[in-house]
Amino acid sequence: MAAADGILIGRSPAPDSAPSVLLPKFGNRHGLIAGATGSGKTVTLQVIAEQFAARGTPVLVADIKGDFSGIAAPGTPKPHFTARAELLGLDAQDFAAPPALFWDLFGDQGHPVRTTVSEIGPLLLGRMLDLNETQTGVLTIAFKYADDQGLLLLDLKDLRAVIQHVAENAKALTKEYGNVSGASVGAIQRALLTLESQGAEHFLGEPALDLADLMRVDAQGHGTVSVLAADRLYREAPRLYATFLIWLLSELFEDLPEVGDLDHPKLVLFLDEAHLLFDDAPKLLTDKIEQVVRLIRSKGVGIWFVTQNPLDLPDSVLGQLGNRVQHVLRAFTPRDQKAVRVAAETFRPNPKLDTARVITELGVGEALVSFLDGKGTPQPVKRCLVRPPRSRVGPLTPEERRQLIATSPLGARYDNAVDRDSAYERLAGRSESERPPPAARPRAGSVPSTRAPRPSTRAGAGERLFGNLAASVGREIGRQLIRGLTGTLLKGSRR
Repeated sequence: MAAADGILIGRSPAPDSAPSVLLPKFGNRHGLIAGATGSGKTVTLQVIAEQFAARGTPVLVADIKGDFSGIAAPGTPKPHFTARAELLGLDAQDFAAPPALFWDLFGDQGHPVRTTVSEIGPLLLGRMLDLNETQTGVLTIAFKYADDQGLLLLDLKDLRAVIQHVAENAKALTKEYGNVSGASVGAIQRALLTLESQGAEHFLGEPALDLADLMRVDAQGHGTVSVLAADRLYREAPRLYATFLIWLLSELFEDLPEVGDLDHPKLVLFLDEAHLLFDDAPKLLTDKIEQVVRLIRSKGVGIWFVTQNPLDLPDSVLGQLGNRVQHVLRAFTPRDQKAVRVAAETFRPNPKLDTARVITELGVGEALVSFLDGKGTPQPVKRCLVRPPRSRVGPLTPEERRQLIATSPLGARYDNAVDRDSAYERLAGRSESERPPPAARPRAGSVPSTRAPRPSTRAGAGERLFGNLAASVGREIGRQLIRGLTGTLLKGSRR
């Protein structure tokens, strides 16, 4: 197979070896990049991401370590990369960088990423708050009451106001909505304060992220690489990070249309520390995440899970990853040894290679790879020396990042928050509640959101994970089943 047929990842240094090539048309069959810290996962990710972008596929990368921003700048000659390129028989490197955007849930290292409380929904929000079943039930009652009363839940102050109102009127609401205990309300309010201290008020609000801005292609046909600054987020609020990823997958799954066979994906996501999607999640939620991973490829979306250990992911997810890059694993403990066996067994065997042994012997920048062939079948595993990237390895300087953010075309849309009249304002001025809600009121110096307002009755991300059940078992029966599974009646109007 010629390297020109796909994305060249690298090759064995043996002179007669074939190149290791990833076919872009199978980029939506998902992938895995695994290996120990310092083994070269980030460089491999960068090589794949920049080549997808060169072929017109937008990319989103969750940057956990804070060292991926260099993809926005052309690379420079480095002796070890130059030597590697010569060893692989590559032509002199042509340094270049794809178009890039920077995002940050805190708004410090990129454009703010926001969504509304209603978009998250009680199921994911309850997990983010680490609520028990009873407390999540009370949270669901608050959401349902807000829907029935036409109260928009946009930010944390809206949610606090509704929960407080429900608590103050618990006796009158018990017959219709169920019991609301003061202890549960207190636990929820305390959890909301903790969440706010972790920075969630930056994420929950408006203007909400428009998915189209993650799927931008420039005038030359290059896909934009969106870099989510997630180092602080992962360090200070890992549950918020995981909830954001689940919400994003749900939004993409719901909003994007079905597509046929494509020459390359519409979007590729690289999710670092991906095990957080599944850690401490209820089995019901885990099952639905796995289902979305399986079905989202029909929307032209590819997901690459980046993790240290293959055991971090459920078997049902590992089985869906058609493209694999495995860097070195250490085998010091029984769990490490099990991880090596699991990693070796998930590859298609190569009689010329002792996969389990080689995994522990790989050098930095070396990997075992297996990609799908032209028929969509995994190729036998082989040893590969990963090629150098064309863009810079390592982070941008703070000044370089600031300059790119300042010249971004999206600053006017996202950099200033919008505070519309919503549940907090309506409950604070109850006598005016019958008046039609006013238009969006941007804060001073901000630009109104271009995204259409979303009704509070729209199902949250957690609830939408179950939407496909309705199609499979019939509309009414499906709705009843969904309600029973999620413990909520939030199945309102869509955008």
